[in-house]
Amino acid sequence: MTPANPTRRDEAANLPLELAIILPTLNERDNLAPLVERIESALTGVGWEVLVVDDNSSDGTAEEARRLAKNDNRVRVIQRIGRRGLSSAAIEGFCATAAPYCAVMDADHQHDPNLLIPMLLSVKTGEAEVAVASRFAEGASTQEWDRPDRERLSGAANALARKLTGVELSDPMSGYFLLPTRTAMRLVPGLSGIGFKILLDLLATSDTPLKVKDFPMQFGARRSGESKLDRAIALDFLAGLYDKSFGRVIPTRFALFGTVGALGVLVHMAILYALLVFVGASFTWGQTAATFGAMTFNFWLNNFLTYRDRRLKTAGKVFWGWASFIAACSIGAFANVAVATMLHERGLYEMLAALVGIAIGSVWNYALSSRFVWGRF
Repeated sequence: MTPANPTRRDEAANLPLELAIILPTLNERDNLAPLVERIESALTGVGWEVLVVDDNSSDGTAEEARRLAKNDNRVRVIQRIGRRGLSSAAIEGFCATAAPYCAVMDADHQHDPNLLIPMLLSVKTGEAEVAVASRFAEGASTQEWDRPDRERLSGAANALARKLTGVELSDPMSGYFLLPTRTAMRLVPGLSGIGFKILLDLLATSDTPLKVKDFPMQFGARRSGESKLDRAIALDFLAGLYDKSFGRVIPTRFALFGTVGALGVLVHMAILYALLVFVGASFTWGQTAATFGAMTFNFWLNNFLTYRDRRLKTAGKVFWGWASFIAACSIGAFANVAVATMLHERGLYEMLAALVGIAIGSVWNYALSSRFVWGRF
């Protein structure tokens, strides 16, 4: 990005730092330079910085941010290795700025930077503790979005979110908001950092309902690249609701892992029944095939849901991840049988011994999978 007016830019860069704009990115290289230009135009007279928190993009987003930073010291980059997810990226941005106010927005140009000044003024004057750019407030528009399925999903999710947070606003799932940095830092220790909806996390974590003001937003079309949100976003949102409600009792990722395991039992029984009844296979071969079928199903669903922030995508990583998962589950199955057998031989009731064995095997599988399947890449 070549500055059109270097003198003006130098003068603006010397303003006292007031606002940090946190941009969580994944493959947004082509969007960065024009977005920084839009932010610069919108924030005349305000000292600002852009924090690009990049999840090690394959398209060179972090390198592009560094290139921009050479010409403008208001641009900074945090390149994350082995960590992914919009919410956790926003948290790292909160912790990395000295600005008294911070905003989170997408880098795809769907969020209008011209809302930053009125949002900042509302928070500075105490009119609001959190300013939210809303897709559904009166006067807002999602016409350019052209995703009626996402609009329906957002509407249903908003109703659930309002019950959880106790806050009445039109778009608690918005990804564009602004608040004092001290408020964000006060809430950071209690945030789960799960998934895409950091605003929901902030509102639900606060001991008292935060005063929120909506700003109608003309939600634009993505300028370049592809959306990072897929069909798992609804499940991701439900995982966030679970985490804020029960996550301190049973960790959310383990709960998802256990749920996938329970579904795997149904898949196992369905495969076994089909092989025995319709194919005429022996029980040994049927059980073996059903076991590997269920393990494969569990791997696929865990990769899609439980570890979606660490999802294995390339063919090589998927294959070795699957092989590692089979090995981990085989060890877990051995631990399950060994513990259950030992407890039964010592007089524990069969069903109770079996349940203890299942619990031991599940924890073992979860620990090994987290470390050696999705943790290794």
